[in-house]
Amino acid sequence: MAATAAAANPPLRVVIADDHRMFRESLRNLLEMEADLTVVGEAGDGDAAVKLTRGIAPDVLLLDLAMPTMSGLEALAALKHSGALDTRIILLTAAIEKSEIVQALQLGARGLVLKESATALLLDAIHAVMHGQYWVGRETVADLLEALRRQAPTEGVKPRDFGLTPRELQIIRAIVAAYGNKEIAEKFAISEKTVKHHLTNIFDKLGVSNRLELALFALHHGLDGTKPT
Repeated sequence: MAATAAAANPPLRVVIADDHRMFRESLRNLLEMEADLTVVGEAGDGDAAVKLTRGIAPDVLLLDLAMPTMSGLEALAALKHSGALDTRIILLTAAIEKSEIVQALQLGARGLVLKESATALLLDAIHAVMHGQYWVGRETVADLLEALRRQAPTEGVKPRDFGLTPRELQIIRAIVAAYGNKEIAEKFAISEKTVKHHLTNIFDKLGVSNRLELALFALHHGLDGTKPT
């Protein structure tokens, strides 16, 4: 039975991109202690990380933010232009500004882990992003949504309705403005249960699975507003 399960669920293929060899080796050793993970490649700079990821399409890329030849953000931008790349990218960094987190998410990163974090948190992040979630380290979703709202483009974006009702669009705009369910319920004079019902419908219609992913989708497709209406 164990062999059958292993065959049905092969280990997640991971690439490590960091300019410090000893860090890469230590991380490789830690990851390969996990039965469901295997390290399939390493890169010592941003350019090599992009080429390796494009070449072997791993399940997960652990990408250092500060690297020679090409920064982590520049590597993200390059990989975004690769098109239908399915690799989930997690940034590894000693420190990062909130604006950089927002930029990284907009470029396609699915997670952020501080290098000082315990190994268990990195493992949690890997499994979270592989299940379609976002992992944003110490930042709260509300803080990131507020930063996303401030940086949202206001011109040149033509919104589509995606079959959304006027109420659902109102709720999306409230989510982008970092409103919680209780605040949304109070603003529109509806129950929190109704808010949750609307969010379930919105997630189904847009193919997203959480509030942060919804906010990113809304900003990308012009569904946001400067404030909830």
